[in-house]
Amino acid sequence: MTAAEILAQFPKLSALVVGDICLDRWCTYDPAASEPSRETGIPRIAVAGTEVTPGAGGTVASNLLALGVRTVGVLGAIGQDGFGLELSHALATRGISLELCVRTPAMQTFTYTKLINAQTGIEDQPRLDFINTAPLAPAVERQILDSLQMAVESFDVILIADQAETSQGGVITPAVRNLLSELAPQYPERIFFADSRARIHLFRNVILKPNRQEAESASRALFGRVDFEALRRHAEAPLMFVTLGAEGALVVGESGETWVRSRPAANPVDICGAGDSFSAGASLALRVTGSPDEAARFGNLVASITIMKRGTGTASPQEVLAAYANPGD
Repeated sequence: MTAAEILAQFPKLSALVVGDICLDRWCTYDPAASEPSRETGIPRIAVAGTEVTPGAGGTVASNLLALGVRTVGVLGAIGQDGFGLELSHALATRGISLELCVRTPAMQTFTYTKLINAQTGIEDQPRLDFINTAPLAPAVERQILDSLQMAVESFDVILIADQAETSQGGVITPAVRNLLSELAPQYPERIFFADSRARIHLFRNVILKPNRQEAESASRALFGRVDFEALRRHAEAPLMFVTLGAEGALVVGESGETWVRSRPAANPVDICGAGDSFSAGASLALRVTGSPDEAARFGNLVASITIMKRGTGTASPQEVLAAYANPGD
């Protein structure tokens, strides 16, 4: 199928992002105003402006919506704090449904704060992350499990965003992961597509999307060697996409491995969020075409557009069509 034919089907689809929905805060600071504190003498970073966007699973949701999906929802947990209000507003203004999100005082909103130098436009200071290290509250986990069980029939594509790198505190708990593994075989016509920073090897029965580092790390931990096919079999995954950055993606299935190259992209502006845009494009294209190779090509195409934008950018259908028409650009 052509890119136009694939895109034409997206307005008929609905997609749900399950997992860690976080807030990205892009804070521009002025080095000239960064004088030490008068009270303590400690150097200060003088933030002159802030932009907020949905991050982690929220980035995936933004990409899905930008590609033309009819309905996009998120299922996760958001704290009842200021960052939670900012995240809720950022999602709602984009048209992403928060109906299934749990709002709770039992956790702080998962937030990445990035400091951008106003003079250079470069992120050159340590990032400030607001994370959760305590286990997800049982009542919150129960709400997520119940909502997932109830909602799965309403969505064509279910994307799993296991973003938390702490051992606990994320939304994708063992119980949530187990439920997803049980649901996927019950709904073979739906796409269950998992991305995980640190636990890709713990998923079962769903499509996996690690990057090369994540896949190699999981393989070595399990087998003492890099073996992507063994990793796929271990997870009982019907399919695995291993993203390779500028080299494209490796499709690992029952019939073997296929390397799907990406279109050239000279001097990428920002690769942050490239994996999320690949996930959005590839999962939707797989639902439309049923072809893993076509899905990887489409995911590569979407990612090649977003890496040419600052921050966690998205790709519009018009941009996808233009990139498809000019594969050598």
